Amino acid sequence: MGLRMFSGRASARVEPGPAGWYEHKRISNLGKLEDLMYDGRVQWVFLGMPGVGKGTYASRVADLMQVPHISAGDLVREELRKGSAYAQEMQEVIQAGQLLPDSMILDLIKARLHQGQQMGERGFILDGFPRTALQAAALEDIAEITLALNLRLREDVLVQKCLGRRTCGQCGKGFNLADINVAGVNGAPRIVMPPMSPPSACIGKMVMRSDDTEEIVRKRLAVYKEQSQPVEDFYRRRDVLLDFDVGGGIPETWPRLLKALYDENRERELLEPEPRAA
Repeated sequence: MGLRMFSGRASARVEPGPAGWYEHKRISNLGKLEDLMYDGRVQWVFLGMPGVGKGTYASRVADLMQVPHISAGDLVREELRKGSAYAQEMQEVIQAGQLLPDSMILDLIKARLHQGQQMGERGFILDGFPRTALQAAALEDIAEITLALNLRLREDVLVQKCLGRRTCGQCGKGFNLADINVAGVNGAPRIVMPPMSPPSACIGKMVMRSDDTEEIVRKRLAVYKEQSQPVEDFYRRRDVLLDFDVGGGIPETWPRLLKALYDENRERELLEPEPRAA
């Protein structure tokens, strides 16, 4: 499902740069990011440790590209909410204290992508899956992934971000109370991430996830690091991996991310051989 639009080459890496050095309006002047997709479908996965911002940036890029943002976790929660026979099977697995098998997650993703095809969607951005190399290989049987964006951030900053996560118990919106301002290493600029404070209507209603303790967060990060390298290697071998160092808050990171995606796709479009004449 879908045409591979990238030619073979080593994975790229984008380092943090000065805040605000690339304005969104320059993207518009150069041409919309989606103009570089020509006839290929946007079939992207966003990778990265817990708390790095996969969902946030996947949602923003999906809006820009006019494709759906598909969260594996949201698919599971939506299926459980339906109370279907399949949901009952899933609930039994969860209640037994086990992780949902890959086959169940893949069934949900496959059904969602099929639904999207029927609706005329021209691609997707997926986050929360795959988390293992086996999952990545199984996903290729469903859809050919054309870009794997690997979001990276220092572990000490990730821990602070996770410990600062809060949700309004009334409206359900998420916020982050962490006020991060740490020195860069190896010549990198400071990492500055101001808190995403709630509005007055939500103050006093903040709820912290029960698993957002430092001990549990560090365990999750350790598990992810152990599993993530084979996934990165999987996509690196397929020449579709783009490493991106976050290095700041949304105002600083968003324009850099747009430029990285634009440059990456522009370069690969130029490397793509011209189709032969019939």
